[in-house]
Amino acid sequence: MRPIRTAAALLAAALLPALVLPATAGAAATLSQVHTAGRVEVSGDERRFSWPGVYFEGRFRGTGVGVVIDDSAADYDVQIDGGTVATLITPGRTTYWVRDLAAGVHRVRLVKRSESPWAVSTFGGFLPAAGGAILPAPAPRHRQIEFIGDSYTAGYGNLSPTRDCTGDEVNRTTNADLSFGALVARRMRADYQLNAFSGRGMVRNYNGGEPGTSYRTYYDRALLSVEGDVWRPAGWRPQVVVIGLGINDFSTAINPGEPWTPESLAAAYRTAYQGFINKLRARYGARTMIVVSATDVGGSAVLAEAAREVVAARQDRVGYWYYGSAGLDYGGCHWHPSAHDHEVIADRLYAYLDSLRLRW
Repeated sequence: MRPIRTAAALLAAALLPALVLPATAGAAATLSQVHTAGRVEVSGDERRFSWPGVYFEGRFRGTGVGVVIDDSAADYDVQIDGGTVATLITPGRTTYWVRDLAAGVHRVRLVKRSESPWAVSTFGGFLPAAGGAILPAPAPRHRQIEFIGDSYTAGYGNLSPTRDCTGDEVNRTTNADLSFGALVARRMRADYQLNAFSGRGMVRNYNGGEPGTSYRTYYDRALLSVEGDVWRPAGWRPQVVVIGLGINDFSTAINPGEPWTPESLAAAYRTAYQGFINKLRARYGARTMIVVSATDVGGSAVLAEAAREVVAARQDRVGYWYYGSAGLDYGGCHWHPSAHDHEVIADRLYAYLDSLRLRW
């Protein structure tokens, strides 16, 4: 099986600054000519969003294109015809222009690299350069995959050259577009969502943080920082959902004052997981394949055992996928999977999904 590989140029672009030029006079961005599978909300002439990995795709004729964006919290890659041409570091409210392309028809893609759950990001569409035109949006892909998880799924610090990182360095070196989920989806020619939130677990967050909340607190939202926000999944019915939750539940010792014992935590995890799968089944229907993922947590088998027990209790197209630490260097920030590791994990997940003979 051909391994998944990414372009070295994407790594080199990690800290490329944004170039901001004036917008073309009289041009108007048209969001009806943009394709996305991400969780976005319509707000007038803009699209608002929060989750990492959200992407917008368009087509244009001409020698340049403008990207209308408002975000002072997250980083983005701008891609033309499949290659990254710029990385925008917390660009703010601006129009970023790509110019001096060969005349003709081109594809443009804007993708959110980093996490910013405390902020709301805004996209205003693509603009044609003088003499050009924005063309009808690329057709949605028939295949859809949803990835649900934590920092591993988000690609946390995967481009970092060191495991020691400041918060700012985590943001600069996180690239959700090089996470295992994004790699697998592109290989399978699928639209996808990366609904990932670092530090969150199924019932317990990392080191017991923010008690009373969990990943499930936020899952239904498009805008993570807006309490009560509910995303309406029109047109989104993935054939596959891959869930990777549990690292944060079990990777740290239970602190004094937390309402858990190791046994009660595992029991609560299993119960909550079943309820979460029931939610997904009701939303997406009986044909969707749901994959419960587990991995090594500090040499402990508790996550793998709990996840396996969740799957064993079901008979409704729920599968179990475990990937161990063999071949992984955990060279990303704070011992997270590196870009190399995400390629390895993506190869393993692709092989697993390929073995399922999915009903695409």
